[in-house]
Amino acid sequence: MMATKTKRELRKRRHFRVRNKIAGTAARPRMAFYRSNKRMEVQFIDDDARLTLAGVSIDGKNAEAAKALGEKAAEAAKGKGIETVVFDRGGFAFGTNLKTLADSAREAGLKF
Repeated sequence: MMATKTKRELRKRRHFRVRNKIAGTAARPRMAFYRSNKRMEVQFIDDDARLTLAGVSIDGKNAEAAKALGEKAAEAAKGKGIETVVFDRGGFAFGTNLKTLADSAREAGLKF
């Protein structure tokens, strides 16, 4: 008999599948996204050096918050000299909020 998986376990499995295929470097860091029940977060990570270069978060989970987070993330990345990134959706579905975040980061000047 198969064990029932929770949503969290299924998301973690999707995230591990994605992480096996992508990695951030100093030249092109990984833009890691995380969403909790109350907030959304973005971090820019150099996996080679195991270092977080920059990180921003925002309260809220709606499209307006996602757009603001994308703009803040691009601003923080530009402040650290980051132009191009590898996008890591963290196992979350590329739905409305995640697409809005990615589009606003691209409009603010990030390339991925």
